[in-house]
Amino acid sequence: MQEPAPDFAPPESVPVVLLIRPQEAAERFAARIAPMGLRALISPMLRIVPVPHDAAALQAAQGLVFTSENGVRFAGPGRGRPAWCVGPRTAKVAAAAGYDAITGPGDAARLIPLISDLGPGWLHAHGTHLAARLPVPGVVVYDQQALPLSAPAQALLRGRGPVILPLFSPRSARLAAQALAPLAAEGPLAPLWLIAISEAARKAWQSHWPHPPLPAVVTDTPDAEGVLRALSPQERGERSDIAAG
Repeated sequence: MQEPAPDFAPPESVPVVLLIRPQEAAERFAARIAPMGLRALISPMLRIVPVPHDAAALQAAQGLVFTSENGVRFAGPGRGRPAWCVGPRTAKVAAAAGYDAITGPGDAARLIPLISDLGPGWLHAHGTHLAARLPVPGVVVYDQQALPLSAPAQALLRGRGPVILPLFSPRSARLAAQALAPLAAEGPLAPLWLIAISEAARKAWQSHWPHPPLPAVVTDTPDAEGVLRALSPQERGERSDIAAG
């Protein structure tokens, strides 16, 4: 999806959704909100890259645990082996890779008690940065490299129209707060509304945001579907702190 030019100026009454997820995930999410009449501006603050790892250990594992679809991408073929997956999207990707996918509750915290007695032979394929440590030996298969906010995103945040910023993980929430804080120190930001995918993501933002609190909501489920529901016209229409479009 093409990013708007730096002078991108949407109608002031229509919120723009600023997506800071990795490029592929952001494009997929942007396509889902387009039917809602919402515009998206993509400025990835994380880039997913593979790292050298013990591929033989992963291939020899009895089963795998995945807390993101990126773990699936770099873990190798499933060959029918069982895989505990954090939520539906990860389970779908794991099934396509040949795993016998078991769908978890949507976040790592609630997944932990379900996998605490798996026994030996299981591995957790994950990224360099973990939101939660699982009771399964881990193998780092990718890195989440931080990226700066793009010029179009900075221009949007310095504008007058309302902006919705979904926070899909504690780390992206922290990176966003650290990137936006200097902009807010220089002058007023656009009206900004936060959608946090979890309480942990909301707290990560708060702990790195030195300015007065911004309007925020935590989704009813810790996944993209929860963010979509929070973005629905009905939800936005019930809130006075963001334009309903």
